[in-house]
Amino acid sequence: MAFLSATLNRVKPSPTIAVSTLAAELKAAGRDVIGLGAGEPDFDTPQNIKDAGKAAIDAGKTKYTAPDGMPELKQAIVDKFKRENGLDYTPAQVSVGTGGKQILYNALMATMNPGDEVIIPAPYWVSYPDMVLLAGGEPVVVECPIETGFRMTPEQLEAAITPKTKWLIFNSPSNPTGAGYTRDQLKALTDVLMRHPHVWVMTDDMYEHLAYDGFEFCTPAEVEPGLYDRTLTCNGVSKAYAMTGWRIGYAAGPVPLIAAMRKIQSQSTSNPCSVSQWAAVEALNGTQDFIPENNKMFVRRRDLVVEMLNKTEGLECPVPDGAFYVYPSIKGCIGKVTKAGTLIENDEVFAKALLEETGVAVVFGAAFGLSPNFRVSYATSDDALREACARIQTFCADLS
Repeated sequence: MAFLSATLNRVKPSPTIAVSTLAAELKAAGRDVIGLGAGEPDFDTPQNIKDAGKAAIDAGKTKYTAPDGMPELKQAIVDKFKRENGLDYTPAQVSVGTGGKQILYNALMATMNPGDEVIIPAPYWVSYPDMVLLAGGEPVVVECPIETGFRMTPEQLEAAITPKTKWLIFNSPSNPTGAGYTRDQLKALTDVLMRHPHVWVMTDDMYEHLAYDGFEFCTPAEVEPGLYDRTLTCNGVSKAYAMTGWRIGYAAGPVPLIAAMRKIQSQSTSNPCSVSQWAAVEALNGTQDFIPENNKMFVRRRDLVVEMLNKTEGLECPVPDGAFYVYPSIKGCIGKVTKAGTLIENDEVFAKALLEETGVAVVFGAAFGLSPNFRVSYATSDDALREACARIQTFCADLS
């Protein structure tokens, strides 16, 4: 329609939400569908956190708060960064948003000018490039193939930096691959960034606590203190605390940037839900004992999925370091024909045929900027995963 913004033509709807929506529609229509598209834990929010939310309601803590977070939550975030990451911030350096997505969006909207470039390693979370485009910038996608463990090399980072580069968006452990960077691998990247003082770093540390097999999480400003003054360290309670629907994300960084983000938020959504903020205080300050217990279940599910997919004809599935995704390659399936007669030209066709012919919903790799792959979320029951992987095995075995 003519009256819609031209900026809207630069972006597309979220493919992950589209897959989940389609799976739900098919299920409502009576189809036997197993959805492996959603990026959220199937665990319930821990009881102590739910109780804190209920207590906030009962105490009448349901009014407006400061636009970018109430003091109690900002202090809990300051304490978290000091305790877990060795990073010293003040409450004035903290911003709280309605989910991690708003935090990233606010930062981009507050800093991007036309022509500014943002380096985004691929595979990437689907929203990064579109948020850059909405903010008027240009995504510079760096493909990180399966051969490099889906990790960006220092040489790739160096080659991607130009005088127009404003940000690097850095996500470890990664959505969609689960790949994480060791301290040494991250130090090699921060060494490059130290040679380019005009480049800022936006971290997405949402999967910080979902790390397995002895993988030790670290974040750029922790590894290279010289980057502290040009790093926005972003995180949230969605994944580790099973609080996706509570919608609380947060970040810490330089005061002028946080102030600019506050200005954006004050004129858009204003404060995040007050009840959710009180629940997040309890999440950060309360017991963390459930996290390693949940992680044991995630590891068991990961190993089940990796083993079954690696036994599947035409697939190759690396073992992720964290998060709750695997990102298998379908290189061995390209050019083949499904039992129903569909030619597998790319991963989008593969995912669509898989859903239509077997009822298994996954997200195609092109949505994440690297093909030919697909993403499986293993944040669901063992039985559902076992059945879904068995259907994928049969689907691939029937290709001709």
